Amino acid sequence: MRKLLLLLLVLPGICFSQSYPSKPVRIVLPFGPGGIADITTRTIAPKLSDSLGQQVIVENMPGAGGIRAAEAVARAEPDGHTLLLLTNGNAVSQALFKSLPYDPVNDFAMISTVGFFSMVIVTGEKSPAKTLQDVIAMAKANPGKLNIGTITPGGTQHLAGELFRSTAGIDALVVPHKTTGEVIIAARNGNVDLAVDFVAPLLSSIRSGALRALAVTAGKRFPGLPDVPTVIEAGVAGYDVSSWNALAAPAKTPRAVVDRVHRELAKALAHPDVQKRFTELGVDGRASTPAELREFFISESRRWARVVEAAKIPKQ
Repeated sequence: MRKLLLLLLVLPGICFSQSYPSKPVRIVLPFGPGGIADITTRTIAPKLSDSLGQQVIVENMPGAGGIRAAEAVARAEPDGHTLLLLTNGNAVSQALFKSLPYDPVNDFAMISTVGFFSMVIVTGEKSPAKTLQDVIAMAKANPGKLNIGTITPGGTQHLAGELFRSTAGIDALVVPHKTTGEVIIAARNGNVDLAVDFVAPLLSSIRSGALRALAVTAGKRFPGLPDVPTVIEAGVAGYDVSSWNALAAPAKTPRAVVDRVHRELAKALAHPDVQKRFTELGVDGRASTPAELREFFISESRRWARVVEAAKIPKQ
């Protein structure tokens, strides 16, 4: 009898997963088109379409610090046909906003990580600083005078700058700009002493010599800049920061469907064409299990909450 009851419980999920997907699958992004997260999602979408047998549509839904997109997916039918591109912006949202219309952890069924994006710390070509240790020495000799350019208050780059300031033990001012282009110009002109942003948009300026790359923020070197050390290698112990994205579905999505999407996503990420494109973009494509993603998400939320608190960033 017990085995029969168990079978009756799991049978609907098995049957549902066999018919899934029965219509196009939407991946909702909390960003506009053209960014790295958008490009990486559009890189894997055709592979998922092929393996799932239904078109995978990328839908851009920017605004409200990612809240709009996350809420739309959290409230969607939990059938696996609406997915969220989860980011570290979602992980930090609890620390940045006074209230959210959803629970960042419990209103989603975690599926898998997709990619990790390193950032790079740069200075202008005319800067006297040749290494990260030069910068730290300058900052300690002139407390409060070093400026670190980033974008978006409360965003990944801004928080990476704040974490560098505190981890390196320097008295410096993190200055957010509106766009990456403004940060590049400020660093090249010497209006900021350092800048922190994703690798991809800074590569051409680094390779032309207009910007000097001092260190990458992730725990391992970026293949496109093999001679640039990590921040840890440059002497700042414990600093390992990557932006990342992942896939999640609404809570209560059948586990069999989550497992199916996880399986096909892992295959897509391992495809040579996807790996090649990700490498060009400075993205480390890497799948995780649903349980690993959930644990990672909670850990990231706690870490960035500490950074937000230490930086005294007001809640919105």
